[in-house]
Amino acid sequence: MRGDVRRPFSPVTGRAVPRWNASALTLAAAVMLAGSLGAQTPVDSGLAAYIATIRAVDHHAHPMLPVLPGAPPDTDFDALPLDGIPAFPLPWRLTLENPDWQRAARRTYGLSGTDSGAAVAAARRRVMTERGERFPTWALDQAGIEIMFANRITVGPGLAAPRFRWVAFADPLLFPLDTRREGARTPDTEALYPKEEALLRRYLGDLGLHTLPGSLDGYVRQVVTPTLERWHDARAVAIKFEAAYLRPLDFDDPDSAAAAQAYARYVGGGMPNRAEYKALEDYLFRAIAREAGRLQMAVHLHVFEGFGSFYDAGGSRPALLEPAFNDPTLRATTFVIVHGGWPAVDETEAMLAKPNVYADISMMDLALSPAELAPVLRHWLTRWPDKVVFGTDAFEGGDTQGWELGAVVASNTARRALGIAFTAMVRDGEVTRDRARQLARMVLRENASRLYHLQLP
Repeated sequence: MRGDVRRPFSPVTGRAVPRWNASALTLAAAVMLAGSLGAQTPVDSGLAAYIATIRAVDHHAHPMLPVLPGAPPDTDFDALPLDGIPAFPLPWRLTLENPDWQRAARRTYGLSGTDSGAAVAAARRRVMTERGERFPTWALDQAGIEIMFANRITVGPGLAAPRFRWVAFADPLLFPLDTRREGARTPDTEALYPKEEALLRRYLGDLGLHTLPGSLDGYVRQVVTPTLERWHDARAVAIKFEAAYLRPLDFDDPDSAAAAQAYARYVGGGMPNRAEYKALEDYLFRAIAREAGRLQMAVHLHVFEGFGSFYDAGGSRPALLEPAFNDPTLRATTFVIVHGGWPAVDETEAMLAKPNVYADISMMDLALSPAELAPVLRHWLTRWPDKVVFGTDAFEGGDTQGWELGAVVASNTARRALGIAFTAMVRDGEVTRDRARQLARMVLRENASRLYHLQLP
């Protein structure tokens, strides 16, 4: 998820807050969690307090550079920002009508009472001004997050390792030919395909190329492989596909001859039809994923019901990816179903049976209530406890809905949902309290640490 398309982005700043302290954060998080649970599903207070102390790994988010007054805006926060597509409604929990956002603002910035949007924006300006390049790491501390995976075109000052890890966008590599016919399918795709075209030109420029190679084999050797190697050398931990915003996720078994023919026919000009372009995309998806596996970078896939008035929710189902997951040439590649494939979570659960498939809960913990998320977690963790990772999808939504507040809201929701799920599992004799604590650590921290070799204690 990117920023609210109905509001402009604003590089605002805010008031200084005391430096993060582990015991203070633990106490504050426990108090927040316990208070928010009081009127909801009963949760074991000991489990809730323990879950609040876990410093998490955020598997998927869109943090912003700490832009100081007078500096140019941050434009590299996403490959497909949605501010250019027709306006569309947001789920209620993502709007400022959801009181979780105001509660997060009060606790994050030290505000009191019912504060206006202007007060929240002013508080954020004070914090960002005084923290400067340290603002992003301060923001992680407020949400109890140790490491955040930054889905961005580039990273920069303030978003460096070890607190931030880079995830690069691979979709432009799927579309080397003219995409005007592809874009004409919907008003959404008409706005989004040109962004991929522009980013591919940028990738080519990074390689010192001004024209595309004449053959598909040459394109893979001279563009795809060296681009992924550049990302790997820059310490990217994964690549990300947002292809569901552009086309269905049915990346079928490729016809290499048809793909090569389509590329050779149109690389010099002209527009392929849908069948020709799909054959090329199916081939390139596997070529890119194969290279990612060789370089030990995971492949993240946006799989969610989507945002946009013309988004193809049926084309964003986890089961559509099964041919790729079953491809024996891709078994060295790790795939992660980002956003958990909501609402087709049963399909996601089935895909987790694949040896190289995982799922994160990013955006689910923003769009769903804890009571809605808890049964999903219970099902998944009963069957595949080592395949589920935490994420926020924290996004920049303007002055009063900054990405740091998204991280706090999602972190609180996920921890509350885990508390609900584990309380029921302990009550029903499915797990012991010790096992529940272990599962909480796995989801929030240890599964991601193992998957990405983070070597966290």
